[in-house]
Amino acid sequence: MSAFAPPKSKKARGTGASSNGNQKDYFKGIGNIQYKPGAGADEVMVFKHYNATEVINGRTMAEWLRFSVCFWHTFRGVGADPFGFPTIKRPWDDGSDSMENAKRRLRAAFEFFSKLGIKYWTFHDRDVAPEGETLEETNRNLDEITDLALELMEQTGVKLLWNTCNLFANPRYMNGAMTNPDAHVVAYAAAQIKKGLEIGKKMNAENFVFWGGREGYFTILNTDIRSELQNMANILKMVVEYKEKIGFKGQLLIEPKPKEPARHQYDYDAMTVIAFLRTYGLQEHFKINVEPNHTTLAGHPYEHDVVMASVCDMLGSIDSNTGSPDLGWDTDQFPMDVKNCTMVMKTVLEQGGLATGGLNFDAKVRRESTHLNDMFIAHIGAMDSFARGLRSAVKIKEEGVLANMVQQRYASFESGLGAKIAKGVSSLEECEDYVKQNGEPELVSGHQEKYESVLNHYV
Repeated sequence: MSAFAPPKSKKARGTGASSNGNQKDYFKGIGNIQYKPGAGADEVMVFKHYNATEVINGRTMAEWLRFSVCFWHTFRGVGADPFGFPTIKRPWDDGSDSMENAKRRLRAAFEFFSKLGIKYWTFHDRDVAPEGETLEETNRNLDEITDLALELMEQTGVKLLWNTCNLFANPRYMNGAMTNPDAHVVAYAAAQIKKGLEIGKKMNAENFVFWGGREGYFTILNTDIRSELQNMANILKMVVEYKEKIGFKGQLLIEPKPKEPARHQYDYDAMTVIAFLRTYGLQEHFKINVEPNHTTLAGHPYEHDVVMASVCDMLGSIDSNTGSPDLGWDTDQFPMDVKNCTMVMKTVLEQGGLATGGLNFDAKVRRESTHLNDMFIAHIGAMDSFARGLRSAVKIKEEGVLANMVQQRYASFESGLGAKIAKGVSSLEECEDYVKQNGEPELVSGHQEKYESVLNHYV
């Protein structure tokens, strides 16, 4: 969730897009994406597996998957990287930070959502509206842009999965936002969050996300960690209080990431976030928004944080992307690995769905993928991958082979001393007596290769 940084200039740098605010058909020649299950290998502008209205395991695919497009990568990404200038130029975007340009981007986005058939979107406050010279001007810009967004949502039926605040791009946040050592900066972050919650309520957002890209440290030498964690917790308590005060019904979410841009981020992974929430008494108000690319950056398997958050009843939503395991940074690629998608959807099925959450494509086309079609192909491919993952997960659940194998592996906890341990009613003395009576336990194979082979049967 970290690629977008607002340009410094508010003046247009070119005239590459029409100034007609009501211009339509930004994607000329591209119609609504259709479901065509028999399509050939080179037919990439159709869904081959995702059939939105198909009922599977009691719900439609659309209800299980709840796909969402992120605004920042898809409509603010320009293909720049630390070693090269922007490569992506969109016909509706003149490169300026003007309100006219912001409105064109928004209209183009909703045309894209509609043609793709996705019913949710997500954004940062600074993605959609330019930052002004003062907080008041910034808030007026955001009000004006979100008024237009509401009109477009009404016209298209697209809903807001979640909104969030960009608390990392502006230089004021170079030392953190909620964890900044300067109280003035912390107050500014709080004021920005206040407006973000008001926008979430205004737009009926189903969730509100916190991603702490600058909430961490580069060196412990200049950092009072206890103070920073306490201040962050205090701001989040203010969030809970204000959310209830204004009647915002969305679920609050925190998105873990171990590093980048900070050397170490306090929201390192799902279990770290859960420990933080429980330490400061916030666990009843927040859930986790897992981004699997962040999970692998933390040194875990792709599905790890999804599973861990779910086991702790804290999985709220998923930023569906992937990274290159051989690289040490957040590449935000589209998820095309069906096995990974199957493991995620297996967990989603087991917990009965994502409730108000969804699968948000926090992903960007590659720097070299500059054609407008690439925007569609990337999302279509990822949606098909998750549709295949859903189908595989449903088969795994229905046939029960894996579940039975796992149940048998833990069968010793269903009776006798094992059952007492599982219920928390045994003691160390009883365990010692059991071992004295029964001697050394037998070695029992974990059959890892067998489990992996069984999974391959379904994928």
